[in-house]
Amino acid sequence: MNMYYRFLISELQKDAMKKYRVFSSIACVFVFVSAFIISTSGLHVHVDDLPTPVDGLSWTFYKETCPDLEDIVKSTLEQALDQDITQAAGLLRLHFHDCFVQGCDGSLLLTGSASNPSEQEAQPNLSLRARALQIIDEIKTAVEASCSGVVTCADVLALAARDSVAKAGGPKYPVPLGRRDSLDFASESVVLANIPTPTSNLTQLMSIFGPKGFSLTDMVALSGGHTIGIAHCNSFDNRLYNTSTGEAIVDPTLENSFASNLYSICPAVNDTVNTADLDVLTPNYFDNSYYVNVQRNQALFTSDQSLYTDSTDSGDIVDSFASKKTVFFKKFVLGMVKMGQLDVLTGSEGEIRSKCSVPNPTSSSYEEVIEPIVSTGKRSRSGHVHSEL
Repeated sequence: MNMYYRFLISELQKDAMKKYRVFSSIACVFVFVSAFIISTSGLHVHVDDLPTPVDGLSWTFYKETCPDLEDIVKSTLEQALDQDITQAAGLLRLHFHDCFVQGCDGSLLLTGSASNPSEQEAQPNLSLRARALQIIDEIKTAVEASCSGVVTCADVLALAARDSVAKAGGPKYPVPLGRRDSLDFASESVVLANIPTPTSNLTQLMSIFGPKGFSLTDMVALSGGHTIGIAHCNSFDNRLYNTSTGEAIVDPTLENSFASNLYSICPAVNDTVNTADLDVLTPNYFDNSYYVNVQRNQALFTSDQSLYTDSTDSGDIVDSFASKKTVFFKKFVLGMVKMGQLDVLTGSEGEIRSKCSVPNPTSSSYEEVIEPIVSTGKRSRSGHVHSEL
């Protein structure tokens, strides 16, 4: 690192010291108070406030076949999150990465092999939380004990993501159910084409969200999921270093004291060990402070900051969400419910996996899917033949 950049970073750190002492005190008080209000602050959204589900999904899908499903999911999940609330972000991310690649079909939960790597081995998914995947398995086991062979892994994942948001202080909302599990997973190229990168600008973000039916407001609202969670240094070090040479740079859209703090967390380029909170104010509390951070040029990712710097339209949405949490919550719920219905398998498509990490062995349930080859020749989006509904 040359002398100029050493001097520049030193000056940033000196300038930031007093600010961060005050900021840290305020943040600690804020988090302390949040611990008392987290259980009562969430917004409740009702079925009447949401669009009609897509064909094949229903608000009451398991009413007769597994009436205690949502209680089982919630109680099992809460046991896990009471031990480690940070897993809420991991579970929310699992649902997003599942739905945006090949639809909400639980394909992300499947494991592969050295010769046939799964979606989990694709670069955007390498940092998925192993514990979050284990929690899904634990929930599925509890559900199977009560309702064997009835509830899909895709639905378990949708419910777990919803309940994780609520547990962290976010909105409570109904989830339409009836998704079926895929028989296989997507290739790495499909994953790469459908998961936005942290270095994306606004145009690149909308090139992925737009074709899936999301508006600019939807995209900005779903980005608010970054109000909880962490990120490894190498996912945002493009704002701190020339990633080719390792020379320190200063992203002009980074607030000085925030940049200084990030340099102390990430002292070198391509650090895959150290992490920073996505929301510096309330990292484990689901609120609208993410948008306040964006306003202050204290967003971690280029993709997050681009919401404010790349367009006045998206910037206005950020302002509205930052000023009123209930506005953000309502739009977030609409975005989540829409996302949870992307390219779903329903009816006789796919299967109901017994274990989320592997397809069922060839059996009667699997044969129901492959038998119609002779009669219809129809193929699902995953490449498997299925009967017409």
